Amino acid sequence: MKLDAILHVLVPKDDTFFVLFEKDSDNLLLAARIFKELMAEQTSREERAQKIRRVEELEHRGDEITHQIYSALGTTFITPYDREDIHALASTLDDILDYIKGASSRIVLYRVKKVTPEMERLAVMIYESVEQLNTAIGLLRNLKNAPAIKECLVRVHSIENEADDLFERAIASLFEDEDDPIQLIKNKELLVSLETATDQCEDVANVIETIIVKNT
Repeated sequence: MKLDAILHVLVPKDDTFFVLFEKDSDNLLLAARIFKELMAEQTSREERAQKIRRVEELEHRGDEITHQIYSALGTTFITPYDREDIHALASTLDDILDYIKGASSRIVLYRVKKVTPEMERLAVMIYESVEQLNTAIGLLRNLKNAPAIKECLVRVHSIENEADDLFERAIASLFEDEDDPIQLIKNKELLVSLETATDQCEDVANVIETIIVKNT
């Protein structure tokens, strides 16, 4: 038996990382839900501004939780999974929220007046992917849940593939239908942010998959 495996048996289990990742994932899920509502509702300017501020607050909270995870890595002798995988999971979760926050900020910066159906659908896909990741992270405490975790990851990959196809169609339509070059650039940048957020969700799924492969 390897030394690290022996230590995992002998040293009492510390659920610090599980608690932090669950907090981080719950925070991300709330941000994704608010962002989905922001992209779907025909709200007033003030209501939209409130939702964007809330996403920004959750992004700051996510940064704090990520910092707590990094700090715990520096002070914890025995970790439940490889340190590089814990670091990667924290980093990629943070990336998703960064792109959600970036997309919401562009709505203000670009003075977006109309959210297209493609943008709305991509926001829904982000939420659906984050919802699957939230479930998977909640199951990571016990790797006997590996089959259920893998089902979540498969759904994330499927959503990302669908998002890629939708993004390509949306860009093609944008270049065909939009006559205002400034508006074209603004819409394209917002679409890129949305599609990249779904890519980041797949990155998280890949990290979780790596953890499962290494530990089962």
